[in-house]
Amino acid sequence: MATHRMKIAGLERELPLCHVSDDLDIAAFIMFSDVEITVACAVQLLEKVPEFDIIMTAESKGIPLAYEMSRRSGRKYIVGRKSVKLYMSDPIGVSVKSITTEDEQKLFLSADDAADIAGKRVLIVDDVISTGESLKALEELVNAAGGNIVCKAAVLAEGEASDRDDILFLEKLPVFPRK
Repeated sequence: MATHRMKIAGLERELPLCHVSDDLDIAAFIMFSDVEITVACAVQLLEKVPEFDIIMTAESKGIPLAYEMSRRSGRKYIVGRKSVKLYMSDPIGVSVKSITTEDEQKLFLSADDAADIAGKRVLIVDDVISTGESLKALEELVNAAGGNIVCKAAVLAEGEASDRDDILFLEKLPVFPRK
């Protein structure tokens, strides 16, 4: 399998190239099971973000990062869930279409989590921002809950996302047009 080598938070990683469409491959950045990169990224992002009260991420690839940033900052983190769980009271939901997922998905937030977000300074974090659709869904959930988004941050900004001025990220992740 072809790979793309890059330095992320001071650490070298080989990212496998994955076929997305007839004319595009992307490099897959997976934080799961890579504690070293998760910790390094959390440390670097926390040095860059403004003051916040609570962290918000989407299920599931952003969870290790949100957890480590929460542990280090002492601030709670909340996860936008991909389905309604039995323990979620009065959930609110929004639709999302991600580049790495074939079908449209939904993200949900329980009424309890929404109450925790209300009136708080919210830091939205994710592993990779590419099309921005997952980020948009998180923003909609935070706004529906009455939170105040102070920063949108990611480890990597993929393709055109690296040109955005409304997100903070550690590194640019190129896309790979197929020949």
